[in-house]
Amino acid sequence: MREFTVPPMAAAPHVGGLADVVFDYAEEDPHRVALGRKDADGRWRDVTSATFRDEVLALAKGLIAHGVRFGDRVALMSRTRYEWTLFDFALWTVGAQSVPVYPTSSAEQVLWMLHDAEVSAVMVEHEDHSMTIASVIDRLPQLKRLWQLDAGAVSELVEAGAHVEDEVVHRHRRAVTPESVATVIYTSGTTGRPKGCVITHANFMFETETMASRWESVFHSKPGDEAATLLFLPLAHVFGRMVEVTAIRGRVKLGHQPELSAKALMPDLVSFRPTFILAVPYIFEKVFNGARRKAEAEGRIGPFDKAVDIAVKYAEALEARAFGTGPGPSAGLRMQHQFFDKVVYKKVRDAMGGRIRHAMSGGSGMDRQLGLFFAGAGVTVYEGYGLTETTAAATANPPERTRYGTVGQPIPGTTVHIADDGEVWVYGAHVFGGYLGAPKATAAVLNDGWLATGDLGALDEDGYLTITGRKKEILVTSGGKSVSPAGLEERVRAHPLVAQCIVVGNDRPYIAALVTIDQEAVEHWLAMQGRQALTPGELVRDPDLEMEVRRAVVAANTAVSQAESIRTFRILAHQFTEEHGLLTPSLKLKRKAIETAYASEVDALYR
Repeated sequence: MREFTVPPMAAAPHVGGLADVVFDYAEEDPHRVALGRKDADGRWRDVTSATFRDEVLALAKGLIAHGVRFGDRVALMSRTRYEWTLFDFALWTVGAQSVPVYPTSSAEQVLWMLHDAEVSAVMVEHEDHSMTIASVIDRLPQLKRLWQLDAGAVSELVEAGAHVEDEVVHRHRRAVTPESVATVIYTSGTTGRPKGCVITHANFMFETETMASRWESVFHSKPGDEAATLLFLPLAHVFGRMVEVTAIRGRVKLGHQPELSAKALMPDLVSFRPTFILAVPYIFEKVFNGARRKAEAEGRIGPFDKAVDIAVKYAEALEARAFGTGPGPSAGLRMQHQFFDKVVYKKVRDAMGGRIRHAMSGGSGMDRQLGLFFAGAGVTVYEGYGLTETTAAATANPPERTRYGTVGQPIPGTTVHIADDGEVWVYGAHVFGGYLGAPKATAAVLNDGWLATGDLGALDEDGYLTITGRKKEILVTSGGKSVSPAGLEERVRAHPLVAQCIVVGNDRPYIAALVTIDQEAVEHWLAMQGRQALTPGELVRDPDLEMEVRRAVVAANTAVSQAESIRTFRILAHQFTEEHGLLTPSLKLKRKAIETAYASEVDALYR
């Protein structure tokens, strides 16, 4: 199939902006809990819709008092926390545009984004961020204000705006139209300097209304309960912003967690107890691998692996029934599933807070077997796909017919087209209007409303999209064979000891790979063998570890032809990190940077 369209569910907005919902929500249901917020003692406190409205209004007054005007751009540089959402809606209330900046951005990256966006004010989280801004402020003559959250920025602004009348704020809010710019989000910059994606209120309103309407059923743990989600994705990324806005518009209780690491996240999942989450595959991999390591340490790896097998078979049977190709789980399979639900699956769900029955995943591809396991364990993960340029999701698996291993069908109101060269094109009201101040770059990806995504993919007979690679990342060996590295890398990464994998081979005689290891998983693996911990230098030369990685490579090679297979690999002593410029803030590999940094190791693969 070359093209597939899903009819819209949400009408294009004609009036208003994103902030209106805050005031409507408080007017219609003032006592409903809208957000959860941690206090100084680490305990979750409820924030009602009326309280949130009052805080947004007070902060909006402060912004006006400090000179923020309609159309001004204000940068937000912080981890995911309550105050970011507060600032977002306050800025939208006065008609200003937020410019999210990753908290880990370097001074040069910050300089480029703030200069390119002509930012007039910046909200930062702490002193280190302030120092980053200070180091480049002499080259930012348009920057007039700097507020620091940990130095009392919110209180400072609220106090400054105490004299401003409510009506002044509402005049600003009523001037916002759907066509007004809501935010300028900079791309991660895997292939060059980040570009500012101009996202309007209408883009966000269409996207979030569609998600809230079509996937409302998955927000709940059971029918009739109060929906709640814990946001731990970076709010500097469009996926996190979509979750933020959808939660407020969809009246889902929203909590914030600033750390994406499993060690920091898991306790907050247990204490906040969300009914569903939106995450990246990394989180689900960590939950699964953690459960498996715990079972192995307790001497129960045999029953655990059996439970995994039953979960996968059970989910496959349900999937076949949903698509009319099977009768569903047999009586025997249902009995086995019921047994393992009590002894294994419940523990997996409890690790995520106990109430989660649904989740959404995006950002990168999820292994089909992992998705089937979670579905069989009672947590259906709906995989989707999108870009900053599509205001997050462009496709997603529908609740009643999930096809694991795909990124689903176009969301309602969207058309997906596969071009002659396999590139995925997207059309819909969530597609952005262009890059800030870059007409040539805009023209290269936008044609009469169609977005050329740069991703390669295929549509099946039911309109489900599978992403097969990225046009700019296609490797061509010296023998002329074209190879998409993404699938191979994901399959190698499926091994529990592997953290990262990058496939190389452009203009080389064959395909090879650099592999990094998961330190926590390797420590557990060594302990289960009764072996002492090894230094990174010793690990890369360990024959048993090499054999495990070789198994992962061999398994990955079974999915491709011999010419596309990984012939050799090298284990690296350290992981690729953002701090060393080898990952984007959204954890994508910077291929050119990695190949440059490890040029000698790559060369050694071909000697």
